[in-house]
Amino acid sequence: MAEGLSLKERQTAMEKIASEVRVCPKCPLSKSRTKAVPGDGPVNAEIMFVGEAPGFHEDQQGLPFVGASGKYLEQLLELIGLTRKDVFITNIVRCRPPQNRDPERLEIETCEPYLDQQIALIQPRIIATLGRYSMAKFFPDGKISKIHGVAKKEDGRIYYPLFHPAAVLRNPALREPMEEDFKRMKKLLEELRAAEPAKDDDAPPPPPPPEKPQQLSLF
Repeated sequence: MAEGLSLKERQTAMEKIASEVRVCPKCPLSKSRTKAVPGDGPVNAEIMFVGEAPGFHEDQQGLPFVGASGKYLEQLLELIGLTRKDVFITNIVRCRPPQNRDPERLEIETCEPYLDQQIALIQPRIIATLGRYSMAKFFPDGKISKIHGVAKKEDGRIYYPLFHPAAVLRNPALREPMEEDFKRMKKLLEELRAAEPAKDDDAPPPPPPPEKPQQLSLF
């Protein structure tokens, strides 16, 4: 989807997706939400985080990870030299489930095309899942307690399962493993960069090679 598009065209396409999400009527969550949460971040981000569902603060602001979990996520990003402005953050479900219950299959399936379109536009080097519901899209048979921090490389991209920040805040014993997983993710990103340098989306195409001079015939 991103092939052949300039950075500006990708941004326009991303905003179109966000506009559709904000007024989406496709599942019952649309009736109870305050604001849908399309996602936030640069359209050329190297890392894309996919969480589970918006909570109270996200529902109020229309932005992902702006509560306590968001603050902790920002600390983890700072640990590896990044900020929110460097990454794209979204959720597997874009509207808050009542009482912050777990997202249901119908809700996940309804939102899935939005996520797929965003992935196609961003073309991230790493997709990092936060929690078991987003993990299940890319690791259907995985258990977060066993595979967190274990990278899967597929189609030139790394899929990287992580604990949800809220789970770490509830269970401080997970803090050290979470931080180690983030540090490992940084090394993976550096390896990907070394193998395939970033492209300048708006760079002009290289000039054609000069034509070889032709020798004029004397006859």
